[in-house]
Amino acid sequence: MPDSLDFILRLTVFCIIHSLLAAPRIKSRIQLFIGRPLPGYRLIYNLLSMLLFGWVMLAWQSTSVLYVPPGIWSLVLHGLQFIILWISLVCLRQTGLADFLGTNLALEDERPNLITTGCYAVVRHPLYLLGSLFLLLNPVITTRWIALTLFSIPYFIFGALLEERRMIRLFGETYRQYQRDVPFLIPRLNRQISAD
Repeated sequence: MPDSLDFILRLTVFCIIHSLLAAPRIKSRIQLFIGRPLPGYRLIYNLLSMLLFGWVMLAWQSTSVLYVPPGIWSLVLHGLQFIILWISLVCLRQTGLADFLGTNLALEDERPNLITTGCYAVVRHPLYLLGSLFLLLNPVITTRWIALTLFSIPYFIFGALLEERRMIRLFGETYRQYQRDVPFLIPRLNRQISAD
């Protein structure tokens, strides 16, 4: 099997398992099968996702380098990626880093709060936007990186759409109003700030 096809197949397997295990219905069925609530589900989910993603990235290692920006531009792009990681951490802290990582076991099954300020006042899905920008700004462009980017960005959009449905079920009209007020994934450049 060609390395590129192996990589795409592994990435597809990752996306399917990652999506299925994130679905509330699947989580409920796993807990029903076990016969009790599963403490640490989010932490187990994250660890399994990291292992699967590592397995994906072990494929197609001898990929061609297509482009490296000249001179200082490589450092500029790495600097922008660092800023993106820092902003991502700010967004995660805003929603609860321990909840995201799955280390806050006490609050795992509680209804989430709807965050509409900070990062979430710019776009409804800042982590997906930042993840896409991180991928696009990588200074070393290889064929594997292009495949990962072209696969990941639609997957991020798909994940955001599923999250939208879940949030509408949880918050109803409050979330619909938030959808009207805040863009989905791309910030509005001409956004006017009200003086309320």
